[in-house]
Amino acid sequence: MTNTQHEQPDTERTWRSPTHFRYWEARQEPQWQRRERLARRLFRHELFPTDERARMLCDDLYGGDPVAERFVAEVFFGEIGHKRGRQMLTKALAEGIDAVPDAPDSMIELFAEFDSVPPWVDADRVELGAEIWRRWGTMLFNVAGVITLEIYTESGVATPLSLAGGYAGDNALRRFLESAKFWIDVSSPGDLFTPGSAGRTTAMLVRIMHVAVRQRVAEHPEWDSEKWGLPISQTYMMLTQIGGSVAPALSLWLLGYQTTPREMRALLHFNRYMGHLLGVNPQWMPETVRDCLQVLAMATAARSYDSAEHGKELIESFPAAFAPRPGQRGLARLRAAYNYRIIAAYCGLWMAPATRKQYDLPRAFPWTLILLVRWPLITVIELLRRLPVLSALHNRAMVRHRLGWWQAQMEGRQAEFDASSALRR
Repeated sequence: MTNTQHEQPDTERTWRSPTHFRYWEARQEPQWQRRERLARRLFRHELFPTDERARMLCDDLYGGDPVAERFVAEVFFGEIGHKRGRQMLTKALAEGIDAVPDAPDSMIELFAEFDSVPPWVDADRVELGAEIWRRWGTMLFNVAGVITLEIYTESGVATPLSLAGGYAGDNALRRFLESAKFWIDVSSPGDLFTPGSAGRTTAMLVRIMHVAVRQRVAEHPEWDSEKWGLPISQTYMMLTQIGGSVAPALSLWLLGYQTTPREMRALLHFNRYMGHLLGVNPQWMPETVRDCLQVLAMATAARSYDSAEHGKELIESFPAAFAPRPGQRGLARLRAAYNYRIIAAYCGLWMAPATRKQYDLPRAFPWTLILLVRWPLITVIELLRRLPVLSALHNRAMVRHRLGWWQAQMEGRQAEFDASSALRR
């Protein structure tokens, strides 16, 4: 197999793989071969997906969202323009596509896909997954933010974010809080199935924003499709779904949060349906916890650590964004000081030591001691919340806590999910 093309003998199909996604080379390296043997011996299964699935994942690094891309090209980047296009979009989301009599064919097609519920969807499992997100409260924000820093070492992820500027420098906190608003909206009870709900509206706005950024970055001279594939590709969007399900569920066990295998499967199902709304439609979708772990192993083996200054800016901007800001006084300053230190502790817990050494990050110690002190309390709460009489009370308390945290951080601002912003360079 070569770096850029892989053939499946039975169909003669040509498979693509960006040169900086080093999975096939890593498979030949002694350290990864040892890890494969160890996985077979300890767990009785393969460390990586089958070669057929791996080829699909590599190929989907070139996969986009053609239905939404046609709409954005015709409306947002066409004669209608962003302002009128946004008005049409929000009206259709609130009242249905029939409320927009002048909707172009691309918009009708987009909403036909968006409004359809795939036959594999189990509404009860989707709601259970959303309930788990609500139960985690702000811990979802923390773990999702920090574990993502590891992938910022890759140019295929870091370059679009750096060009867009949303997660870099002074914008890092604002864009992270937009992500938090997305997590809040899509996990509100029943929202993903309720026409006109905040969850469905936010999902569509985020989808359109991704498409707009994808097109701008793909046309930028800094982007190299042979090296990295397509910006915000199907594979990386699917990895984000794993980053919202199995990855945080396992990571949070270190802090005392007890997510069962059944709940992890529900999280996967919830994220898969949410992905359908976001335009995530890979050739192969992981459906089990084992599938997800194999994909994560594959993505880890494929890393090139090539993001250089782009990755450095993104990684170092994240914890710095939580530091006390000029003008903050009293309780607001104390809250910011605590958030900054607890984020430093999370970075120490969930980032690999080898990654941390490459960047200027705040010291994790002694703040990691806070995590040790909290562990018994969280464990007791996790046991008590399983009692039916306390479960609903605990969930409501966590919902209030995450919304209160978000509002305090936003200081009166609103999340915009704006698809019109130009690249910063």
